Amino acid sequence: MHLPVLLQETIANLVNNPHGTYVDCTLGGGGHLDYLLDNLAPDAKVIGLDKDADILKQTRLRINHPNVTLIQSDFRHLQQVLRQLDIELVDGIMMDLGVSSFQLDMAERGFSFHEDAPLDMRMNREQFMTARDIVNDFAEDEIRDILFRYGEEDFARSISRAIVNYRKTKPIESTLELAEIIKGAVPARYRREKHPARKSFQALRIAVNEELEALREVLPQSVEVLKPGGRLCIISFHSLEDRIVKQFMQEKAQTCICPPSFPICICDQRAQLQIIRRKPIIATVEECDKNPRARSAKLRVAARI
Repeated sequence: MHLPVLLQETIANLVNNPHGTYVDCTLGGGGHLDYLLDNLAPDAKVIGLDKDADILKQTRLRINHPNVTLIQSDFRHLQQVLRQLDIELVDGIMMDLGVSSFQLDMAERGFSFHEDAPLDMRMNREQFMTARDIVNDFAEDEIRDILFRYGEEDFARSISRAIVNYRKTKPIESTLELAEIIKGAVPARYRREKHPARKSFQALRIAVNEELEALREVLPQSVEVLKPGGRLCIISFHSLEDRIVKQFMQEKAQTCICPPSFPICICDQRAQLQIIRRKPIIATVEECDKNPRARSAKLRVAARI
C-alpha cells in the first residue's frame, strides 16, 4: 500500500483558502490529493499532473470527483497546462519529487536494483532515451559524470570503467546485470553497507528523466502562477533536489542581491516569496517506523508575497 510522505504536514501548510484552486504537480497514486480534497470546500478545484501514463490511468480509475482535473504532463509545463485550462492564478502548489512507490513496485519499469527487469527507468514511456541507452552508448567520461553529478557516487570512476569494459563483450540489458557490474566495481567494505548500486541507479534515473532540469524549470513558473498568500510546498528526498529548492526559495525571498560592497541597492530586486520555516519539516519517528521512505524526506514551504 502506498503511504504518502509528510501527508498532514504538507496539506496543513498548503491550504490557505478552502475554496481555492490547487495543483498537485506529482500526482502519483493520489494520496496527497485525497487528503487535500478532505480539507477543501466542495467548490474548490484541484489539478493533478503526472507524466507517467500508466500511473495516471490507475489513479483516474480511483479518483472520480467533479472538481478534480487529471492531466498527463511533465510539471515543467505547468504554466502551459494552466493556460490551456484557462486558469491564471492558483492558491497552492505541491510537489513530491523523485520516483514514486508505484514506479518502484512495478518491476518491469526498471527502477529497482532488487528486481530483474529491462533497463528502462523512464517515468514517461513515450520518451525515447532509457537507462539502457546511457550504459551502452554513452562514453566512459559521460557515464562517470552522470554517476558523480546526480548520484554523488564516490566510486563513479571505477563503476563507469567497469560498465564500459563489460559492454565490450555484450550489451547490458537488465537491472540485476547492471547491479552486479556495480557491485564488482566497488570495494568490499562498501558492499556491506547500503546496496552498492543505490546511488548509481538514482543517478541514471535522474539523467533519463531530466529531473533536476525539470525542477529548475518549474520553480520560477510556480511563483508566477501563485496568488498573493498562495503556498508552495515541496517534498524532496535527496540533497540535490533539496539544495535546488532551498536556494531558489532563499533567492526569491531576498530584497536585494547586490554585492555586499555596494553602498546602495541598484538591483531593484523585490522579494517574491516568504519562507514559512527556515528549516525543512521532517517526518516524525512514528512515521519513519511505518514508512521507511519518509526518513530522507524534507518539506520546504514558502508563501507568495
